[in-house]
Amino acid sequence: MRIASLNMQNLRLLPDEAGGHLHGARDRDEPPAPQHDDADRRLTAELLAATQADVVALQEVFDAESLDFFHDRYLAPRAGPYRHRLCLPGNDGRGLDVALMARRRWDVARSHAALTATDLGLSAPGGIPSDQPVFRRDCLEARFDALTLFVVHFKAPSPDPARAWALRRLEAEAVLSLLPKGRDALWLVIGDLNEPREAGARAIAPLETAGVDLGLRLPEHERWTYYEPHIGAHHRPDALIASPALAARCPDAVPRVLHRGLGHEAGPGQGARLEGVGHHRPHASDHAALVVDLPGL
Repeated sequence: MRIASLNMQNLRLLPDEAGGHLHGARDRDEPPAPQHDDADRRLTAELLAATQADVVALQEVFDAESLDFFHDRYLAPRAGPYRHRLCLPGNDGRGLDVALMARRRWDVARSHAALTATDLGLSAPGGIPSDQPVFRRDCLEARFDALTLFVVHFKAPSPDPARAWALRRLEAEAVLSLLPKGRDALWLVIGDLNEPREAGARAIAPLETAGVDLGLRLPEHERWTYYEPHIGAHHRPDALIASPALAARCPDAVPRVLHRGLGHEAGPGQGARLEGVGHHRPHASDHAALVVDLPGL
């Protein structure tokens, strides 16, 4: 099985007289540049097509309608169909959810967006109600035979880094409580964990302790998945954390980071940029795609 992950950077279907168009790969605090929107989404599709993945975990998808529009109009003509797609409502105030696309049907898939700290027997950080949903977006669980995926998008570090750290730690503990138990369990936590690169205690440490960060199998200079142009820094918010049993079963499973959809401002990455990528925009996303092969699954 080949699995990919990508933060789609605000994939949203907007109504118009022609039947709708997709919001470009830009954040809402960025000035509109609608002339790039269609090119952005063409590049997003080309980037995902380049992964040749069997299963794709996505972040920042507004809803199932937006996902289907992108799939039918942009992705399927380039990559073939992903007949099984899922995007369920989550908790993000902007409506940006996690999603899943697959070539083959999952055995079970479910949202955990409604779970609270009380439900899981966890202690909520100070100032955070224990009956408030734990996940800022969702934790989408999907089982494919022996392998269980957990697609996540944790709390971003801003605007209050200390509170964000506490929320991200709670999310990590919540995912940990949902993981299949047993030394032979095969699971993979995948998505945007939003952990900043600064030194100090890591909010996602519970997951890193329980599993194996497959990204650490890459040389350090190849691990980055995100470029922050405001400060000129590279980060690695996107991750693949495997159960010890999965990591042992797939000792040669080294992720690939596809930088080819990022703007040229991010500097050199792995491989040439896609044709049409600009300095900042057009681009596929402000995140790189992650790809990993898991033989035998």
